[in-house]
Amino acid sequence: MAVPVEGLRLESGQASLDMFILAPPRLGQPKNEPLAGRYTRPLGRHTLKEFDRSEAYALDTLDPVVELVPSILSADFARLAEEIAAAERGGGTVIHVDVMDGYFVPNITVGPPIVQSLRKHTSLPLDCHLMIENPDEFIPAFAEAGASWVSVHYEACRHLHRTLELIASHGMEPAVVINPATPEDLLIPILDMVHHVLVMSVNPGFGGQKFIPYALKKIRRLKQLRQEMRLTFRIEVDGGVAHDTIARVVEAGAELLVAGNAVFGEGHAERDARALLEAAQRASMQVA
Repeated sequence: MAVPVEGLRLESGQASLDMFILAPPRLGQPKNEPLAGRYTRPLGRHTLKEFDRSEAYALDTLDPVVELVPSILSADFARLAEEIAAAERGGGTVIHVDVMDGYFVPNITVGPPIVQSLRKHTSLPLDCHLMIENPDEFIPAFAEAGASWVSVHYEACRHLHRTLELIASHGMEPAVVINPATPEDLLIPILDMVHHVLVMSVNPGFGGQKFIPYALKKIRRLKQLRQEMRLTFRIEVDGGVAHDTIARVVEAGAELLVAGNAVFGEGHAERDARALLEAAQRASMQVA
């Protein structure tokens, strides 16, 4: 549902009220209850230069939006539709799909057919993380299958700018991913093109790995760059996100929290998603 921000004057034909969405309801809040003016910061590939300077800076005072993004990598694939439904009831607002080819990472997972099946069972955005070589060859297939967001690795793209344009041309939100050893400042030339930046806090390929603390510095730096460049990309983190790390990643500035084992590992996705989201929301309120 698109809503205007009171007092905001749009000055660019490229900007629209679709850039603003209501924040997900807090746990325990009825879905039909107004959120009393709680808005997200603007999303998508737009800069704050499109608005009046004073109004643009005012946007920074809006509540940070923290979302839980359950990763199906740790779900029970024999009950995938049920697992996703449970995670959604627990507060998940985006479904993360890890796509691995056995070359870029030492594991093989799923492809467009699974995404197409998922699309039949959920209306949530499907966040497809392509850990594959030559991603350009598969982007049209993921679009046709129903992917909503597609993220590609900086390390896998020979022509990253072109790849991001290709994703957007197929009607999906483009995003870029960096591995733990990749400096975040390498992304500066394309930050104005992306819906979000995914910071890997483990080496990609397997679930259940230990969180790499250096990722927190990357998240903080990306948050700083977003403010300095007056951009609106979101910051996602993936790897080792659990009860012992979620407060730190939220405090650092991450907003899209990918969690697999912490949601699905014990077989109680609704309960564990809810508990993890509550912990993230508590940390977010401390930051705010």
